[in-house]
Amino acid sequence: MRRRFAGLALALSVLLAGAPLAGAPTAMAQPDLEPAAAQALPDGPAQAWLVADLDTGQVLASRDPYGSYAPASTIKILLAMVVLDHLRPESFARANATHTEVECSCVGLKPGQAYTTRQLLEAILMVSGNDAANMLADMLGGKPVALAAMNRKAALVGARATRAGSPSGLDGPGWESVTSPHDLAVIMRAALKYPLIAHIMRSPSAQFPGKTIHNQNELLTRYPGDLGGKTGFTNLARKTYVGAAQRGNRRLVVVQMYGTGDLYGQAIRLLDWGFAQSR
Repeated sequence: MRRRFAGLALALSVLLAGAPLAGAPTAMAQPDLEPAAAQALPDGPAQAWLVADLDTGQVLASRDPYGSYAPASTIKILLAMVVLDHLRPESFARANATHTEVECSCVGLKPGQAYTTRQLLEAILMVSGNDAANMLADMLGGKPVALAAMNRKAALVGARATRAGSPSGLDGPGWESVTSPHDLAVIMRAALKYPLIAHIMRSPSAQFPGKTIHNQNELLTRYPGDLGGKTGFTNLARKTYVGAAQRGNRRLVVVQMYGTGDLYGQAIRLLDWGFAQSR
């Protein structure tokens, strides 16, 4: 049997008030991840990482799981949950020049073009569109309102060391975001309870006004049973990744932060190792 660090797991059960919006869960019970002793695993290019059971929250192995790191675009998963808590997938708005004046990666929003909430969610989760993240923040009431909602949501689901400094994950003086491998796994667990988020993350492509966009998560084609994932990169964060996969009736979540090189290769090794462990 694996040894576990001493400590009690915290549980949080929340019943969403009122009629749920389309695409959002009717209720969410989000236990904290249960820490376990790190296992001897071949290390990889990520400075911090974690692999855990997606359903029970048991951490199978980790390196610096509570360290503070910049999330880059993986924070867009948190934005997606907030969007579906407040906006209907079919609601729409028109892009303007302020949405497109942003460092890319971008999906290529065109000022004056109308976009639905769902299309913008596909843009942030599949191709990491920073322009789409800015537009969604405006649809939520503006950047300060969106960030406050993202930080409340992080605390609500149990990611208590997470702070969103920008809707997209871009960082700069005074607006850096911070999270940990543990918190990012908690956020991913909560996000996959939203049927629309889960559907988008495992979709290989989607129709977008004027183009077809393709999912940038390479594990969709490289790893059988992949349930979806989100990549990120900034100079501060380096490469980041969070994803999930299923084999039989078991589901695992993997997180990598402050990485270089082929994070996908390390993710595959961590998932293979995790699925080989007994419950």
